[in-house]
Amino acid sequence: MTIKSSLMFAKSLVFPKAEKKSSARRSFFGALICIALSIVPLVVVVSVTSGMIDGMTDRIIGLSSSHIGCYIMDSYEDLQSAQSFMGLAGKVKEEKGVVNAWPEIQSSSLAVNKNIRSGIEIRAMQNDIFTANASFKNLFETVEGNLEDFEKAGNAKVAVLGQKIASTLNLHAGDSFRIITTKNSDGKLIPKLTTFKVAAIVTSGYQELDALWCFIPLESAYTFLNFSNASFVLSVESQDAFSPALVGLQSQLKSYFSFYANVYRWDQIHYAEFENFSSTKVLLVFVMMLILLVASINIASAIVMLVMERKKEIAILKSLGEKPSNITLSFVISGLACGLGGLIIGIPCGIIISLFSNQCVAFIEKVVNFFVRLYYHFKGSSMQGLVKLMDPAYYLQKIPVIIPADKILLICLFTLILSLLVSLIPSVKAGKEKPLDILRKN
Repeated sequence: MTIKSSLMFAKSLVFPKAEKKSSARRSFFGALICIALSIVPLVVVVSVTSGMIDGMTDRIIGLSSSHIGCYIMDSYEDLQSAQSFMGLAGKVKEEKGVVNAWPEIQSSSLAVNKNIRSGIEIRAMQNDIFTANASFKNLFETVEGNLEDFEKAGNAKVAVLGQKIASTLNLHAGDSFRIITTKNSDGKLIPKLTTFKVAAIVTSGYQELDALWCFIPLESAYTFLNFSNASFVLSVESQDAFSPALVGLQSQLKSYFSFYANVYRWDQIHYAEFENFSSTKVLLVFVMMLILLVASINIASAIVMLVMERKKEIAILKSLGEKPSNITLSFVISGLACGLGGLIIGIPCGIIISLFSNQCVAFIEKVVNFFVRLYYHFKGSSMQGLVKLMDPAYYLQKIPVIIPADKILLICLFTLILSLLVSLIPSVKAGKEKPLDILRKN
């Protein structure tokens, strides 16, 4: 029997011409469905986690640390005014490998609105940051107000707040609030209250990142901030945040500032977050792979049942001089066909569900909240807030789905290899069946 005839026998094993009830065929197609059902969540997990992690990474790099952060000592001569600080950014921008540089003063403070108080992270930046910086322009969404009011503010006391802190302080665009800082008076630190007007409220879609952000004009920071508690940061952009050349640019900027600045790459500033992202993704994929492994065991049981059901055919073929290896090959091909059939069904279904994952999550939330309301209604108490499957405090508000072709290909290869391995043992046993024993028993 040649490879062609092995393929034909394998086809007859899966799709026999005789129309009769076959428990082996039912087991075979049951195994195929199990493989497909285990592949669907695996594809969804890979696609959603890739999109989620990439979306978080883009926001962390673009809105927080930039590609390289230069933390400059306040004694540096170019930090004495907003104009000189922006001038320093212009000088650094002329360095080889630097695409852009953004001056920023960071400080932690306390914001007050009526009887509500909350800690905030002050970020004093140049007025045109929301239009000149591509990441700020594309990744921030205006919830209330107008960012043009911030751009035209000059050194006026205006602020752009993150959606979470605005909600905490019960503030809306046009409202006023106070920031409490400190100042030196006769060698003593005393509180200083400065009133700001909310120009706009924004969100990046990643609440854990922007929950406490309060943007103010760079020039106004020089009029009320206590610089002993502030950090002067020059955020530097390169051509590619993931390029190996970023290490060389870091060394170059260290030489530029000498001992006046500490220079860090984005992956050093946010090392803990990215380690957490990577470990979470690996753990999820590992769990899904285990589910696929369990599902693939069904292929072995299906091949065993096929062997038991087709013992007569095996005996006849071997009586005609067929080699055990060719019999084994036919059953191995059947096992591979089962895995391939699972891929043909599972991969497209997984991709479709991934593309509509936001709609799926919204629908499931509606169903869950319906039953929760029903529960509280019969209980006679009021429902405390809606159930959120993707809590915006920890995840992106909208899942940016990415279909990773390389990872999908790895899933396909892993499934086929797994199908081959689990079907190998029963297939080898089928090739070793003795025709005389089979014919005596049947």
